[in-house]
Amino acid sequence: MTDTADTASNTETILFGAFDRHNLGDILFPHIVARMLPDRRLRFAGLAERDLRQYGGHQVEAISTLAGLCHNHPVNVVHVGGELLTCDAWEAAVMLSSAKHAKSVIDQRGASRWAPLEWADDRLGSPTRAPYVIPRARFAQTRSLAFNAVGGVELDRCERGMREEVIGTLKHASDVTVRDAITLKLLGAEGIAARLLPDPVVMVAELFGEVIRSRTAIDPVSSIREACPSGYIAVQFSADFGDDRTLDEIAGQLDAAAALHGLGVVFFRAGIAPWHDDLEVFERTRERMKTPSVRILVSPNVWDICALIAGSSMYCGSSLHGRIVATAFALPRVNIRHPARASSHSKQSAFAATWEDTDMPGEVGVADIKQGIDAARQIQHARLARVAKTLVLTYRDGFQSLSASLA
Repeated sequence: MTDTADTASNTETILFGAFDRHNLGDILFPHIVARMLPDRRLRFAGLAERDLRQYGGHQVEAISTLAGLCHNHPVNVVHVGGELLTCDAWEAAVMLSSAKHAKSVIDQRGASRWAPLEWADDRLGSPTRAPYVIPRARFAQTRSLAFNAVGGVELDRCERGMREEVIGTLKHASDVTVRDAITLKLLGAEGIAARLLPDPVVMVAELFGEVIRSRTAIDPVSSIREACPSGYIAVQFSADFGDDRTLDEIAGQLDAAAALHGLGVVFFRAGIAPWHDDLEVFERTRERMKTPSVRILVSPNVWDICALIAGSSMYCGSSLHGRIVATAFALPRVNIRHPARASSHSKQSAFAATWEDTDMPGEVGVADIKQGIDAARQIQHARLARVAKTLVLTYRDGFQSLSASLA
């Protein structure tokens, strides 16, 4: 056995990210990275200790606890993916709150801005403005610190102290990869030599396709497919789309698209943490619709969600990872832009612009949903399959460099 192999066998690798709460992409990240690191001793950590196995996730350790337990041991830390660079302590605390306590945390935004480090230490056990960006010094014996296809599209708009904290950590990382060209440019301007790497979820069909396809043949997805024999559009959007005027528009647009293409519509939640999706909003949309076959997938299990998308005719929604799962299975896709967002920049549009063909619609307004669906369905399957394969090959190649950076 070589010295390198000896070091790897004795060094625990901590996979860290926001998979301590329910969100489709975040829960999938550690599954994918773990499969890509088969010979490593792995531990799974977030900001909070959580058990998400009932949703298809992991038993997650709190990073603050783990830092104490591993004080005398060498570790690698891999940030597994996601829009981690721009998530501040207040946002993290809201997303980790229960529905019962989320409002009280939201009301504390002023306090979090007045004394950000003290507030973060009290709420999250970590005096940091960017709690999902772990500095090398967090562990006493950090061997390697890696960032795997992370995002930071709005990093230049973050508060100065937070931005400096993030940049300082990245400058001391062993390997930094980002998932879109906007983040790459922002980091390059700060002197950080990051590399482009597709989001890890582009690997979901390659690594877990058999598992996912097997779930399309059993409930709850099988009964949905039976109810929509001509196929369906898998639809999702976050709860903040839920005002009556917006839902009227979405319902009308989906009815028109479903009628034109002879499809049903199935709603699903890509996340059930605060600020994500809400069954009640989907039910209100369904009540407004005329399409004969409209269903709602209630299950929050990520493998059921992936199976629903994989078994669909296309994806339409606000979730980046709903889009990327569809991409991995070579399906048409289009994202929906919130009516209140004025900026053209988003993680959804940035990913599409970086990795997809220019005629595949990226993000459309709610008034253009039918047009976006029509445009996406015009793309030939062979081209969709080519993009999916290219992303898999690109991710595998880039991940080899990240893997090699680990002690």
